Amino acid sequence: MASFLDRENTVAKPGFSRWMVPPAALCVHLCIGQAYAYSVFNLPMTKLIGITQSAPGDWKLTELGWIFSLAIFFLGVSSAVFGRWVEEGGPRKAMFTAACCWAGGFFLSAIGVYLHALWLIYLGYGVLGGIALGIGYISPVSTLIKWFPDRPGMATGMAIMGFGGGAFIASPLSVWLMSKFNTPTHIGVMETFVILGAVYFCFMIVGSIIVRVPPAGWMPEGYVPPATTNKMITRNDVFVYDAVKTPQFWLIWWVLCLNVTAGIGVLGQASAMSQEMFPGHITPVAAAGFVGLMSLFNMGGRFCWASLSDYIGRRNTYFVFMVLGFILYCTVPYAGLSGNVVLFVCCFLVIISMYGGGFSTVPAYLKDMFGVRYVGAIHGLLLTAWSMAGIFGPVIVNYLREYNITHGVPKAQAYNNTMYIMAGLLVIGFICNLLVKAVHSRYHMVGDKPGTAVNTLASAKA
Repeated sequence: MASFLDRENTVAKPGFSRWMVPPAALCVHLCIGQAYAYSVFNLPMTKLIGITQSAPGDWKLTELGWIFSLAIFFLGVSSAVFGRWVEEGGPRKAMFTAACCWAGGFFLSAIGVYLHALWLIYLGYGVLGGIALGIGYISPVSTLIKWFPDRPGMATGMAIMGFGGGAFIASPLSVWLMSKFNTPTHIGVMETFVILGAVYFCFMIVGSIIVRVPPAGWMPEGYVPPATTNKMITRNDVFVYDAVKTPQFWLIWWVLCLNVTAGIGVLGQASAMSQEMFPGHITPVAAAGFVGLMSLFNMGGRFCWASLSDYIGRRNTYFVFMVLGFILYCTVPYAGLSGNVVLFVCCFLVIISMYGGGFSTVPAYLKDMFGVRYVGAIHGLLLTAWSMAGIFGPVIVNYLREYNITHGVPKAQAYNNTMYIMAGLLVIGFICNLLVKAVHSRYHMVGDKPGTAVNTLASAKA
């Protein structure tokens, strides 16, 4: 088994189609994308004892909210810690490991539901599932970029769009499964966890079997690397731990963090925000449809924006995110005050498309800056920005809303200051992106050896 998983045994043989790799990546990303649909379990899990309503001993929503937070936190941590191992061990071993952790997280959570032990669910879905999210998320990135040197943005967009769209499958499937196992004395959460774990494991294993890495020096038929190199696209590689010493890494870290902070805050409150800003106009059913539409744009934006970046450049794509996002966030309060529901909806659909596009464009941005060799490991380290944004965004939206309401601001206007703050964050992101320049040659690898940055800096100090 170990030899089958080794990177050497995943090298593609002549005749292998590179178009088999995106479906392999989607097998993993569509499964772990279930994380965005985890909220469908929250209310049922507050009534495991009371069945029809919460009873003494049932868990509170505030306690259950930590499950998703832990999963996103460990996504960032595991992608940073295991990034180099994923890069060097190969995509098959990483996908197999992610499948085991993801399924194991569901199975352990099912035991937690059965025993009514919340700490087991924290450990299962939160920690073990979070590790699976991190490893599974970054596992196909560098492989896709190597297979598609002519369209790296499109390639990563094809895979990462699956993470945004996984909730479309997981949400109705989970609700349907719970309804099938639901009885007058029992809520079918435990059985649903078991079935989801088994189904996801099978699909992720299929992805790990299909995936291949290209032979050394492989290029697509008819593809000729550009004779003139864009200053912002390097042909050299930077060692993963040298990359984090560069200002470019941290500038892009902040660019991603600020873009995600602005998007994730409103993504989590879209339903409540739309109803409170347009009382009497947007019903709970309409709000649910709005959230579903946002998910579609989140998914589509991951492919469309990343594909566009192949033509206009990664840095320019992020400039579009920051400038257009600034305009749209400033427009939202006007849409609320004027009662223009269509304008409000359009603003947020474009905003969420850029939120998704930020995730799918950044791997190609890192490839442009640091080369393709360690891009998966560098991407893993950069995803700690997602972990931080997952805290910053909801805190800004939720606490500012509460502060405004307690100080007499009508609910319909409680989000206005928040929108202006989000716009301000994008101004900072624009400046960070503007400061991104080509990586200095002293960081470039020479053969298999890291760059001379450390020695150069040490000599300069001496």
